[in-house]
Amino acid sequence: MRLLDEVYLIDPCLGTRRLVTILERDYKIFVNRKRLRRLRHHMGIETIWCRPRTTIPNQAHRKYPYLLRNLEITRPDQVWCADITYVPMPHGNAYLCAVMDWYSRKVLGWAISNTMDVDLCLKALNQAIAQTKKLPDIFNTDQGSQFTSEEWIKELINRGIKVSMDGKGRWMDNVFIERLWRSVKYEEIYLREHATLPALEAGLEKWFNRYNNWRPHQNLGNLTPSYVHQTESEVIVTKTQILEKAA
Repeated sequence: MRLLDEVYLIDPCLGTRRLVTILERDYKIFVNRKRLRRLRHHMGIETIWCRPRTTIPNQAHRKYPYLLRNLEITRPDQVWCADITYVPMPHGNAYLCAVMDWYSRKVLGWAISNTMDVDLCLKALNQAIAQTKKLPDIFNTDQGSQFTSEEWIKELINRGIKVSMDGKGRWMDNVFIERLWRSVKYEEIYLREHATLPALEAGLEKWFNRYNNWRPHQNLGNLTPSYVHQTESEVIVTKTQILEKAA
């Protein structure tokens, strides 16, 4: 499963036919397509043309419309997004969920667990809200069973947040958080190979802090996500106060 995860980061478009060839050619591992399908389903990943990442839909759950079509993202906390990724460990596996601000790319909250359920997602969401003291206008996710569950939807709606879900062919909408997964796995998870959940959590805490507050991002004009998120938010608040006084 670790090799499947590494190959997926290199090329998420590979189907089981090509995976069989690559595993035999590059890793001398002989496995049939049926086993590959079972393992990938357990990990929550699928070939990108079908439905990428950890998206395992539940057909009984209601799907919400996609709200970001032709929408210009102009400020922090206008749109948040979330995703789940598989984390290989020496003696098992875990799952990591992160909540990201679309505009600033800041990771607002994250959580890890050895199960891929809605509680993992709610923990990351609540951490994001507690740390920012704010709510997004729109929350966009894929159609995974965690994000279509009654618990997740109820939490968003009760807070007045609009629910948006990627439809077929919309996988590129989560490209920012997919890049995050690639970075955190190569720079922390694969490099450190934490043996326990507490060790993994401590390592991720340091990595996300460095990602948010220290490392410059070229797409943000070499500023950090935290700086862009905080500064742009302060500018919006100031403009609002000026308009209110003028009125």
